[in-house]
Amino acid sequence: MKTYNVGILGATGAVGREMLKILEERNFPVNELRLLASERSVGKKVPFNGKDVEIKLACHDAFNGLDIVLGAASNAVAKEFAPSIVKAGAVFIDNSSAFRMDDNVPLVVPEINGDDVFKNKGIISNPNCSTIITLVAVNAINKLSKIKAMNASTYQATSGAGAAGPVELMDQMLMLSDTYKKDGVILNKGNFESKVFQYQIAGNVIPHIGSFLDNGYTTEEMKMQNEGRKIMHLPELNVTCTCVRVPVVRSHSISVTLVTEKKLDLDVVKNAIANEKGCRLFDNPEAKEYPMPIITSDQDIVYVGRIRRDLINENGITLWCCGDQVRKGAATNAVQIALKLVGLDY
Repeated sequence: MKTYNVGILGATGAVGREMLKILEERNFPVNELRLLASERSVGKKVPFNGKDVEIKLACHDAFNGLDIVLGAASNAVAKEFAPSIVKAGAVFIDNSSAFRMDDNVPLVVPEINGDDVFKNKGIISNPNCSTIITLVAVNAINKLSKIKAMNASTYQATSGAGAAGPVELMDQMLMLSDTYKKDGVILNKGNFESKVFQYQIAGNVIPHIGSFLDNGYTTEEMKMQNEGRKIMHLPELNVTCTCVRVPVVRSHSISVTLVTEKKLDLDVVKNAIANEKGCRLFDNPEAKEYPMPIITSDQDIVYVGRIRRDLINENGITLWCCGDQVRKGAATNAVQIALKLVGLDY
């Protein structure tokens, strides 16, 4: 089997570490692995396939000789190093949002538009985590009848804000627990300092992710429409989205109501989802079986359930899905893109 020289830019962050783990899990044919990070991490060693790999400095000369670079860094870092990666002859699979809406850069979910990877000019973008999870869940429906519109609400885990998110949640939960033990009542509002989130996240939900735009939506909310159109090749797709931060450690949940061109039989829809790559039909309300973050974390499948007829539009279908945003919503999708790129099963 042909092997490849692979780099990870931002190798010490949460997504970078997960990329390393998934490369190993999926037996990606790695010849040389080059882990790149900021100066403070240089010299540290990380295990991979039974050997220790030393972290090196991310600089413009660090990409020479690489075939693939997985990006797990910020927009600014991605923009800084992308020209050097392309110049070195590597393909940059970038998890940031820096190039997602660039017409010259494919935006790829392999289960949906995998062949778009071959249209790359040196850069391939990884979509937003909630977009990936949602589109994997509805892709089978779109194959049955083109989706015209979606109304989505995302319930996003604290780890979506980075490693500090769950730490802040747990610290605040402990303080709430101490309050309960002392006073016998849990207060809706604690006297907590919030550094990661706009407000206390323990015992709370925050309907604000991203920056607000002139239309009243946030940048995070508009990604579902803008990225969805590009990935699904549906330029006229309309999406209304509300993104909410919830006190969950890991795995995003999304409620979706979609409208298709034709009215679809629910049994046909369920069967299609059950047979779609990347999905698991988990829809048995009588047995209390439905997707939840606690059962979808630390794995790569998007669970889909609560499938039912919309009561407003006769061509509408409502569903609930959950998926691990660190894995399928970020690291796993990037590795799958790399697998597709080299002609291997993803």
